[in-house]
Amino acid sequence: MKKIIRITTVPASLGGLLKGQHKFMSDYFEVVGVSSSGNGKLKKTGEQEGIRVIELEMTRKITPLKDLWAVWRLFRIIIKEKPLIVHTHTPKAGTVGMLAAFLARVPHRLHTIAGLPLLEARGLKRKILDIVEKITYSCATRIYPNSFNLKEVILQNRYTSEDKLFVIGNGSSNGIDTSNFNPNLFPEEENGKMKKELGISDNDFVFIYVGRFVKDKGMHELIGSFDKLSQTENNVKLLMVGSYERELDPLNSRTEELIHNHKAIIPVGWQYDVRPYFVVADCLVFPSYREGFPNVVMQAGAMGLFSIVSDINGCNEIVIDGKNGIIIPPKNESELATAMKKVIDNKKELLIKRQVYRDMITQRYEQAYVWKELLNEYKRIISV
Repeated sequence: MKKIIRITTVPASLGGLLKGQHKFMSDYFEVVGVSSSGNGKLKKTGEQEGIRVIELEMTRKITPLKDLWAVWRLFRIIIKEKPLIVHTHTPKAGTVGMLAAFLARVPHRLHTIAGLPLLEARGLKRKILDIVEKITYSCATRIYPNSFNLKEVILQNRYTSEDKLFVIGNGSSNGIDTSNFNPNLFPEEENGKMKKELGISDNDFVFIYVGRFVKDKGMHELIGSFDKLSQTENNVKLLMVGSYERELDPLNSRTEELIHNHKAIIPVGWQYDVRPYFVVADCLVFPSYREGFPNVVMQAGAMGLFSIVSDINGCNEIVIDGKNGIIIPPKNESELATAMKKVIDNKKELLIKRQVYRDMITQRYEQAYVWKELLNEYKRIISV
């Protein structure tokens, strides 16, 4: 059986963002997963997906010496494993993986782009990251932006030529399992208990944010606009699901203070299962500065939620303005507040159209469809 090595920087990506995909591909290829140990999480990912995994420590920061050591170690792994395909995800794994695969002369070197963090960088750091990105792409034989708009951004920045770029299906790295993200799985009685535990009344309009509590996700704008909104709207809540990354992208002290002390903001931390929180909410708010193809927006839609999102890659493809959400300019607190007020004023319509919002996701991004499209791409490149 032909062998594929799939590489991510951390196991949370290998077993979370790509959950189920490796198990599916194992019916057609021998799949080997490579990632950092993650304090034992890599081993659990291997067991979950039914694949063999190999530990390779990688950092998410700019660490030249450690990165070169990772390239050398991965080169030796690839030489030993002799894969037909090496497919990388996440920025650092892409650079390390594509360099090592190129040096090992792997026939098919594939890299998926799920957002470009470097776009928010400035000065010398941006110049260095641009060079690294171009090196990564030059070592690859095929690049997969996970949205059509991201493909255009890559071309505009001249990171690679158009003939190397291809979007799988309608976008997304892994699609969404809409049988799992289904509001019908949660009885009204359970939803009522959840609301009571969270301090949410039946009269409250509940906005929900799911993701990392970092500046790049638009936290300052979200908290600022909600704080102002709550001063004129009595029955409004903001449910926040996620955790901080203070070392990589810290929030300012005022934003953190409001998250924890505002009477209408409900932070619940990181949650393994976000579905029960979507069920008790009325609208997703996701004012991120940059994305590839955000799972959160697909998940919210599959759970029947209207969404307010930034006019950025992925978000502006999943959401069709006025149909299943509102698209606002990024980094614009005023526009965000206006959109949130508009949504509150149209609460009845949102409830009536929940199935419409769900159908717009199931028809375009069902997980099985994305997997089959990727499998077809593997088969195509091998046959060329």
